[in-house]
Amino acid sequence: MSALKTLFLEELADRYDAEKQLVQAIPKLAKFASCKALQERFQTHLKETEGHVKKLETVFRSFDAKAKAKSCEATLGLLKEGEEIAADFKGSPAINAALVSAAQKIEHYEIASYGCLREWAKLLGNTEAARVLEEILKEEKAANASFIELAGACCNKEALGECHKGDSCCEPKESKAANTELAARSSKSGQPRPALVGH
Repeated sequence: MSALKTLFLEELADRYDAEKQLVQAIPKLAKFASCKALQERFQTHLKETEGHVKKLETVFRSFDAKAKAKSCEATLGLLKEGEEIAADFKGSPAINAALVSAAQKIEHYEIASYGCLREWAKLLGNTEAARVLEEILKEEKAANASFIELAGACCNKEALGECHKGDSCCEPKESKAANTELAARSSKSGQPRPALVGH
């Protein structure tokens, strides 16, 4: 076995453990969120993460290796830090900004890890593994982008005190569209406009 293949499988085992850790941790982080859109983002990423566990198992199989987990100390540390900051800011206007920060630290670590794994898979001539790892990498990048969008749209403003309970800035886009449509219909019918759902 080449040194690169050994390194690849070691890092793959590290990622496998990390994704399993995240499956357990994401629901806990979601419970701390007071922003509905952030809660939903966590739930969506939980489903993606469960899928990543299965995809990594296919990568192991593509190398004729048994799926195994090697304790990912970095993810343990990032999750511990995330839970601590969430506990420290529970009930604070900055709670959602704090959670986004914790999520992005994890995403950046994952992006770096999957970028290396994809390149190593290419060098090892395993196109199937490279393809699956590219899929995961794209999902991690998209997740990071969505957390950035949430931070800019509402979570950071909320931490500054510019977004108050009852406002709709942290509401999912679909709900905003529905409320806008309801408001327009109510206006035409002469009925009072329904209150917008906040966070």
